[in-house]
Amino acid sequence: MKQRDFLKILSVAEKLKCNTRHCYTSTGRHESVAEHSWRLALMAMLLTPEFPHADMDKVIRMCLIHDLGEAFTGDIPSFQKTAEDTRKEDALFDAWVDTLPEPTRGEFAALLSEMNALETQEAKIYKALDKMEAVIQHNESDISTWLPLEYELQLVYGAENVAFHPWLRELKAQVNDWTRRKIREQTP
Repeated sequence: MKQRDFLKILSVAEKLKCNTRHCYTSTGRHESVAEHSWRLALMAMLLTPEFPHADMDKVIRMCLIHDLGEAFTGDIPSFQKTAEDTRKEDALFDAWVDTLPEPTRGEFAALLSEMNALETQEAKIYKALDKMEAVIQHNESDISTWLPLEYELQLVYGAENVAFHPWLRELKAQVNDWTRRKIREQTP
């Protein structure tokens, strides 16, 4: 890869440091998309022993690129994101990927295709962790930042994505217990 191309890719990725998500950090500031992607990749790395038959390097790569489309659109919370928003983000991301040099273009395109199909174990792991990272971060934020609809959403978000694996189901159960405690402690 030429250094110029490398720098252009990094310039797009840098926007994820600036684009914030709906959720807040434990210190009370908006989380960036880059922070979400970084911790998602860390989660995948930490879970390598739980998935001995999966290509966790591929999962980490999925985690690192999964929200690059938000460099062009910004983040839209899942409960507000429409099918049209998704189509727009995907189209802009795909158009950008088409400009990348090989072999990066081919790798990104193949990963995106696999992620969107959600048929492989690796794609399922990435998607489950993506949902779980958001729920965990939400629990780490002050409950005063939650919208009313998020009290129930916290308990159901990602449940269908973790269903395929016992370790992930138990993680979701523990995170849900944490959510319930947080809600109880906030209620007078």
